[in-house]
Order: sequence, then structure tokens, then C-alpha cells
Amino acid sequence: MNKRDDEYYMKKTLKLAAQGEGYTSPNPLVGAVVVKDDEIVGKGYHKKAGEPHAEVHALNQAGEKAEGATLYVNLEPCCHLGKTPACSLKIINSKISRLVVAMEDPNPVVAGKGIKDLAEAGIEIKTGVLEQEAKELNEIFIKYMTEEEPFVYLKTGQTLDGYLATRTGDSRWVTNEAARKYGHQLRHKVDGILVGVGTVISDNPRLTTRLEEKEGKDPIRIVLDSKLRTPVEANIINEESESPTFIITTEEYDRDKYAKLDKINNLNILVLPKDENGKIELHQLLKKLYQKEITSVLIEGGGKVNHSFLKSGLIDKVYCFIAPKLLGGNDGIASFNGSGVEKMNNAYELQNIEYEMLDGNLLCKGEIGKE
Repeated sequence: MNKRDDEYYMKKTLKLAAQGEGYTSPNPLVGAVVVKDDEIVGKGYHKKAGEPHAEVHALNQAGEKAEGATLYVNLEPCCHLGKTPACSLKIINSKISRLVVAMEDPNPVVAGKGIKDLAEAGIEIKTGVLEQEAKELNEIFIKYMTEEEPFVYLKTGQTLDGYLATRTGDSRWVTNEAARKYGHQLRHKVDGILVGVGTVISDNPRLTTRLEEKEGKDPIRIVLDSKLRTPVEANIINEESESPTFIITTEEYDRDKYAKLDKINNLNILVLPKDENGKIELHQLLKKLYQKEITSVLIEGGGKVNHSFLKSGLIDKVYCFIAPKLLGGNDGIASFNGSGVEKMNNAYELQNIEYEMLDGNLLCKGEIGKE
């Protein structure tokens, strides 16, 4: 097979893998395609953590046709026994003759061992086909495995002059319906959604996922609340949802409020250290979320929370929705509310930028360089 053929089938593999978005955490997104005599005889993707992996679905569908065929996967097959059997054994027993892999598994338990086992079994191996696309698809899983922290997205909806609300705090609605729908897709994608207590008090949000085309998964709701000011009647802690709410506080929390909040079902209060400014130590927060198998977080906070994460160098990717509106003054609430850099050459620059028009609103997304 030539390179074009391999890329053609790998693109189909990546597209299959993406169908699992929002459902597989803490596992990666994986697709698999079995090809014999230029015909796809089996395909599948990992649908949910704890369920069969993509290779199993594809090989089961292929059946006896898998013998002598080529298997395409966007991530190195696992070779260890977890919640499901090792895929490498299933692949060897299927008698495929060739395996094409986009990228090596960053999980140190696998990391090259799956490919090695399959090569030793006599299967021809080709790696690195559409590797960059595969890494982008599983950016969450890669960081979670290699840095032991969740991947951090920041979403902001702002006016053309950089404000997310007027001077009175009015923010309904900065962006249009198309932009808001996109925002719900992001909520479905991630494990957790994070806001500050100021947003809870002023907006009383629900922070659930509402999608028209499929049943969305609610993210875990995370509130930064160093003194436990979250109202007992707040939507965020009384919403009927399978996902819990975490309130992150410090040793200075209100003891009486704690006693009231502690009685609410599906609510967890986590006490973390303070930083030098008396705020929640954000690095420790990410480590704690990692320990709870939260692989990704979407920040939908106000300007102060956005600024804190930016200054701490903890944002991996920004989704900035820009509406063609001007507040026309200098007294609105800025998307990043705090002291900025002193020189233009110290500004935070986005990399690998993509633009998309959403019915007149502009989405600018890109990775952010870390200080």
C-alpha cells in the first residue's frame, strides 16, 4: 500500500474515533478500521470507558475476513489487562498481516510495548501516519498521561472591544445562539467546567450540557470559593444531574455555611492551600483534579478567574468567541480582569490558530504559550 492509501484509511479511523468524544474519559479516543483488498470489512470506535476497545469492535465485525488484512488504529493498541482484555492478543489471534498506527500510546504502561508485541508476532508495522492529527485529537489524554494534570481550556465570549459584560454586570447575551451552541459542545467534551463564586452569585448558572443532536454529558461543576460564599439555593449545587459539584475552598471557609452545604447530595467540598494572594493555589487544584480522574477542565469564569489562570501559566487552549459589538467605553468587565503585561513583546501569543465564523460571530481558537 502507498502512503496515500494509508492516509485515506487513517482519516476514516480518526473520524470514527472522534465519535466517542465526551464519553470515553479517562480513556483516549480511538477508532479502528480493517481493510482487505481495498475494502473496509470492519470498523469501530471506543464508545465508553469500561466497554470494548475500538479494535475489538472492528475485528469482531470483520470476522474471518480479518485474516491477511490491514488494521488501522489512531493509537497504539493496548497490551495490558485493564477493565477490558489486552487488544494486542485479540489482534494477534485475528491473523491480520499488517498494522498501521498513527501514534504511540503516551501511557507508560503501554508506550511502545503494544507495537513491540505485535511486531514480534510477525505482523508488519507502520507508524506515524497522520501522527499530528492523531495527537490533536487526543490532546487531553496526552497531557493527562505525561504531565499528570488535566488539559485546561478557557472559553470566553466577548465584544469586539474585549468585554464580557457591561459595567453593571449584564452579559445576556454577548454572543449569538450559534456561539452558545458551540459552547455546549465544549461542555460535552470535557470532564469538568470551572467558574468562580462571583459568577455563581451574579448569574446563578446551571452549567449543564444541552445539545440538540444527541444526549449531552454534563461536566462536573467546579466552583472556586475560598470563603464558601456559594448560596445554599444556587442552581449549580441543586441541579438534577449525574455529575457532582465540587466547591473548592481554603482554610478560611465559613464554618456555618460548611455545615449547611455538607448536607446537600452530590456536592463535594475540597479544602486546598492558599497562594501568596490568599486565593486558591491553582497548581494544587489541578493536581487534586488529576487524582480524581478529571482529565480536562473548561474555564467559563469571569474576568478575575480567567486572569488568574492566565497569569499562572495553566491554560492550554483558548476558545475566544467575538461578537461584532462595541460597549463603547472603558468601564466594562474585561475578559481578563487584572494587571496585564507592561510591554507588547511580553503579550501572550496564541499558536496553531484556527478561525471559524458562527453566523456573524468569530471564533478564534489556539494553544497558548506558557511562561
